[in-house]
Amino acid sequence: MTLSLDEEVRLYTSNAEREKYESMATLFGIIVALDYLERAYVRDAVPASEYAPKCVQLLGRYKTMWGLVSGKEWVGGDVEEFMKRYRMDNQAALHRLRVGVPATVEHATQNEAQTAKWVAETTQSFINFMDAIKLKYRAKDQLYPMLQELMTGYARFKGSKEWEGRGKMVSWLIMLNGMKAADELDEEQLRQLMFDIEHAYAEFFRSLGGSKDTP
Repeated sequence: MTLSLDEEVRLYTSNAEREKYESMATLFGIIVALDYLERAYVRDAVPASEYAPKCVQLLGRYKTMWGLVSGKEWVGGDVEEFMKRYRMDNQAALHRLRVGVPATVEHATQNEAQTAKWVAETTQSFINFMDAIKLKYRAKDQLYPMLQELMTGYARFKGSKEWEGRGKMVSWLIMLNGMKAADELDEEQLRQLMFDIEHAYAEFFRSLGGSKDTP
């Protein structure tokens, strides 16, 4: 049999194998990205206000991905075994995955730790809510509890009363609260909701570098 150098080499021959390799690549990418982020933070190449939310986001994606692949033969018993099996030398990422929270929380003073914890929790609430919209959650009983949780964390920050995003999120809460549990938002409303939440998310991060970030 003659092999052509121009022929594409396929790693899989079935949908199951394709899913396996895509999952491996995703998990690998999350670990490598987290490692780069950790090293950049240590070198002061990225400020804490940018590091913390990105770290929370990567940790959340890792937890989601690990929940999907955990127990599969090719993964191994834990993430350390996965990394050894595929010769990944990303010790900074491994430490962060073991700790489970950003370095800003791990090494903070008591007051700083509380603030960092609230930032991490609010960031995760934003991410969860935006992911829900992307997954086409549209019913009141799907969206209202998540938005309520987001607003609870968001309102802990003193400066939030002055932020433009607060008023828009409160308006959505009022609207959803007036709906029946099975009532759904239409496509136009979902698009506007995503726009408003993304704006509030960006505004929240911009505030972290100033005086408004104090709970």
